[in-house]
Amino acid sequence: MRLLAKLGLAAAACLFWANAASADTTVKWLHIEVNPAQVKIWEEVARAYEASHPGVKVEMQFLENEAYKAKLPTILQSKDRPNIIYSWAGGVLKAQIEAGVLEDITDQVKGYSDSITPAALAAFTDNGHVYGLPIALSQVGFVCNKELMAKAKVDPAAIKSWDDLLGAVKTLKAAGVTPIVVGGADKWPLHFYWTHLAVRVGGKAAFDAALRGENGGFAGDTFVKSGELFKQLVDLQPFQNGFLGFKNPQAVGYFADGKAAMTLAISSVYKLQRALAADKAGLSDEKICWFDFPTVAGGKGEPADTLGGITGWLVTKGSPKEAADFLKYFISKDVQTRLAEGSFIVPVVQGAEAGLNNSFMKQIASNLAKSNYHQNFYDQSLGPSVGRVVNDVSAEIAGGSMGAQDAAKAIEAARKQGN
Repeated sequence: MRLLAKLGLAAAACLFWANAASADTTVKWLHIEVNPAQVKIWEEVARAYEASHPGVKVEMQFLENEAYKAKLPTILQSKDRPNIIYSWAGGVLKAQIEAGVLEDITDQVKGYSDSITPAALAAFTDNGHVYGLPIALSQVGFVCNKELMAKAKVDPAAIKSWDDLLGAVKTLKAAGVTPIVVGGADKWPLHFYWTHLAVRVGGKAAFDAALRGENGGFAGDTFVKSGELFKQLVDLQPFQNGFLGFKNPQAVGYFADGKAAMTLAISSVYKLQRALAADKAGLSDEKICWFDFPTVAGGKGEPADTLGGITGWLVTKGSPKEAADFLKYFISKDVQTRLAEGSFIVPVVQGAEAGLNNSFMKQIASNLAKSNYHQNFYDQSLGPSVGRVVNDVSAEIAGGSMGAQDAAKAIEAARKQGN
């Protein structure tokens, strides 16, 4: 009996110390989300996780998008680095893996990862090792204001080709309507034009060949042509006054306030524009519309090819096991369904797509399902060094200070330097 009592006391002591140790576990989660409605749901999920995992605290931290990109390399070298960080995958993720700053969570997500769309999970996998989990898919396309389009007698459904878009811009300007708003100060919203034109002009084959340095690499015909077509649009002066001084959130708010007919944006802007509108209501479902990026005459890309993101979360090196465990909880069917019901995401967990309940987000999900080539954002896919040049030259073309050929050459030079 005494032995059993001693064993019981020992077990109790072990349990006490285990609980005491777990009480000190804090999972630091760094995000860039500016939509308070979505962050509110995330916070509720974090608190629910804490309630079901006594002693674990999930600490949310925010950093603005551009500041995040600029500061992340330094943050990841810090001993006090966050445990969970936001990611657009691609070459930036690969660089982080090579730098040894990420945790391999392959074993922790075995079985669970079977519930995730394979292509989305693959974006966070390298050589069979999983370093993070995706949360959403997105598509880039033109979001438009039905009322302003109607005022100029422009039918968005009729904009199928690049020439159609150029014609619509001219018609909108003639009617006194600002055709397009863009956050030029952040540069990456402008790279959507050059990149998507490359997707339409050359398709997947051209991108893959350029990565291998074939056909002139990114200085080849496809990418010069993309710059030339972008210049056609730029020459029409389609953007709002002072567009190179607008940050993206400011531009999204400008669109939401009904001051421009269109914006080329990530599909998540459907919800974001409401949060950034002056009246916090933005454009209703009756006023907002979408059309896919137009095709290009003679282009080798398929009309169903898409540009967009596969976004998610990475676990940093040395993080407690609770970091990956929380991600599994956060990226669950229930939470993904809830976010889909709120029109925040196109989900990546199988079955959660049932939560999509409006025509806008259902259209995006349908487009992505039909796409055989989904190109990740160039500024992420090509890695930090080359991606930065893509953004820079896109802004240079838009500002009229660089031609198409020089822009393509600058990107290829950056690619060569990175190899």
